[in-house]
Amino acid sequence: MATQVILGIESSCDETSAALVGVEGEHLRVLSCSTASQDDLHEEYRGVVPEIASRAHLDRMIPVVRRACAEAGVKLGEIHGVAAGHRPGLIGSLLVGLSTAKSLAWSLGVPFVGVDHVAAHLVAALLDRSAVEWPAIGLVASGGHTSLFRMRSPLEFDLIGATIDDAAGEAFDKAASILELGYPGGARIDAIAESGDATVLDLPMTRLKGLDFSFSGVKTALSLAAREPQYLGRSADLAASFRKVVVGQIIRNLSLALDENPTPSCLIGGGVAANTLLRSEALRVCGERRVELRIAEHRWCTDNAAMIAGAGALRIVRGECDGWDLAAQPLSAVARGMRGPQGRKS
Repeated sequence: MATQVILGIESSCDETSAALVGVEGEHLRVLSCSTASQDDLHEEYRGVVPEIASRAHLDRMIPVVRRACAEAGVKLGEIHGVAAGHRPGLIGSLLVGLSTAKSLAWSLGVPFVGVDHVAAHLVAALLDRSAVEWPAIGLVASGGHTSLFRMRSPLEFDLIGATIDDAAGEAFDKAASILELGYPGGARIDAIAESGDATVLDLPMTRLKGLDFSFSGVKTALSLAAREPQYLGRSADLAASFRKVVVGQIIRNLSLALDENPTPSCLIGGGVAANTLLRSEALRVCGERRVELRIAEHRWCTDNAAMIAGAGALRIVRGECDGWDLAAQPLSAVARGMRGPQGRKS
């Protein structure tokens, strides 16, 4: 089977990214990935400012596409298809990447496909790896989503659990703001927590019926505790206590999902998948159940175009193609369990 080369473009939030992925069947090989971060632009606001993000994408999009092609040694005329994240995300940011992808595909005369960002985080766990055995349980833990899926294939799955309020990554960012650790918060919470005592503060863990998540309660509890005199100057301990509860809830629901839906494999992606404690705990619970764990490499956990190209490549090799009228959507159909190109309602 001949290798097809797919260009992927990611601009859902504040990362401008382009990547080239080669696909043979379900095997995905990353040829290049060029990403321009905007952390420096948003740090003073302790969060992403949509207007700043979309303007930065305009300036950086074409340069990152050119760098991705140069790094892979591939000319635009050698590309077999173009994919772009079209949902979910900041509408202005999505429009920049989507418009660029459509223009390139039209000018090259190759197929164009839109990719759900949440679905792409699961495909990130398959990049540069051998085939996985299906079915699988999928977990996406990121700044905007914390969702569990029952997967029949890389592109066919049902939503079985989701957050009812804050996503895990959002909770980590807010916790970092409470503890004045800076932005982006998830990595900083994880780093300082490694030297903290997680038993210092007994924070509450929300236990909802079923497989849904809730992180607003533990965030509020941390905010109240951080004001108490006995915890002043103990940021590492507070961070460790917070990380323990957030990761604990994710692992609890993942364990329940694996027990209720016996599968040979488990895929985990999203920015929070880079969390040290989450990675070790996921390995433990999967090992106990003799389930093969495929967790995205650190470089593919945060938003990147390689996962978009990978998910798009799997659609293109199946003969799928979207029209030029495909719209940018701020919400994810996949993460809400609605019918869409990458998933079906449970």
